[in-house]
Amino acid sequence: MTEDSQHNKAALVTGASSGIGEATVRALRAEGWTVFAVARRADRLEALAAETGATAIPADITEDDDVSRLLDTVTAAGGIGTLVNIAGGARGADRLGDAGTDDWEWMYRVNVLGTMKLTRAFLPMLRANGEGTVLNLTSTAAIAAYEGGAGYNAAKFAQHAMTNALRLEEVENNLRVIEVAPGLVQTEEFALNRLGDAQAADKVYEGVEKPLTAGDVADVVRYAVSVPHHVNLDEIVIRPVAQAANHKLIRKG
Repeated sequence: MTEDSQHNKAALVTGASSGIGEATVRALRAEGWTVFAVARRADRLEALAAETGATAIPADITEDDDVSRLLDTVTAAGGIGTLVNIAGGARGADRLGDAGTDDWEWMYRVNVLGTMKLTRAFLPMLRANGEGTVLNLTSTAAIAAYEGGAGYNAAKFAQHAMTNALRLEEVENNLRVIEVAPGLVQTEEFALNRLGDAQAADKVYEGVEKPLTAGDVADVVRYAVSVPHHVNLDEIVIRPVAQAANHKLIRKG
């Protein structure tokens, strides 16, 4: 194993155009990592790249052609040792009896199939590295179901199971597999995209003292992929103190 592979600090981060993905790009770049920032919105990626020095690669991780192009681009640029799957999201808060098929299909496609396609494409590179890492950002929705969350629960439970299976399958290849599961995080888009209404999105955080920020989660991601490779933080749950469980959230005022 070469010195370069032992100290590889090159990562691909998806969902990089906003929220936790963007914050993770910033956190890794601040520590001197080479970062390939991936998302669909090219304008936001280019602005982030200009500010941080990351390499912007606009792509839709659910599209096979985009994934192939992404792999070719990263390979030509020297490859990675760390894959950080952050792209995902929630749509709708309907109970199962009122479930919207389009919302469920979108959540499964982005959270599960997107993560699978990108991981599958980069596994040969990560295996060849000798000390590769995959970090999947799931959610506390992957740990406990809640009313109005069935679709997001289903997608994140699936992503959680996929992460556990990957860890078992790839341990012979010295691949480190990490799951970070955040609770309530206040970002500019998550609740808005889920509920489709700014007022409804604001109510998600109303009265909550110090919800998590994207930067809080990004710091945990940065730490988890930066510790010595033999240390595997298998599953990290991070919540604000005000949220003792999915169903127990303290609101003041």
